[in-house]
Amino acid sequence: MAKVLILTGDAAEDLEVFYPYQRLLEEGYDVHVAAPAVKKLQFVVHDFVDGFDTYTEKPGHTWQADIAFADVDPADYVALVIPGGRAPEYIRNDADCQRIVKHFYGESKPVAQLCHGPLIPAAAGLLNGRKTSAYPALALDITAGGGEWVDGDAVVDGNVVSGRAWPDHPAWMRAFMTILKEHAPA
Repeated sequence: MAKVLILTGDAAEDLEVFYPYQRLLEEGYDVHVAAPAVKKLQFVVHDFVDGFDTYTEKPGHTWQADIAFADVDPADYVALVIPGGRAPEYIRNDADCQRIVKHFYGESKPVAQLCHGPLIPAAAGLLNGRKTSAYPALALDITAGGGEWVDGDAVVDGNVVSGRAWPDHPAWMRAFMTILKEHAPA
């Protein structure tokens, strides 16, 4: 069974982990969740409240990580998913996390990144000359990382599919599944 890796950590956006996780299982892929350490992760729910200028954060579900970044052999996986939330803000600093992302970009394997997820390839120096969507507040971060921010729900740049946030799930995952099935059918 073809394996797909999800890179995440504490404070990942609940929906942005579980939607691709379940969608990939539904299509017959074996999905592993990688984090800085093998432990129970605490996800969060971001939502908007009238009168607030930005989103609010509430505790979400918990989930057990399957494998630590240091133990991941990216050659074992056919694709990568990078959900958003606040997790990318700190896991982007992990050398093994960057090693994993560099493998998928370098080998042109399918990558799905959403919301704050593109902060990781930006930190790894992988966005130069690439187009990516992300949460709109990250447009400056994408540009500073050498990429071009695109306001879209399913931005495809070669092997990488990106979206702004969880409301983009249907278009984002539809585009990713098309690329994934061409590269590595389940």
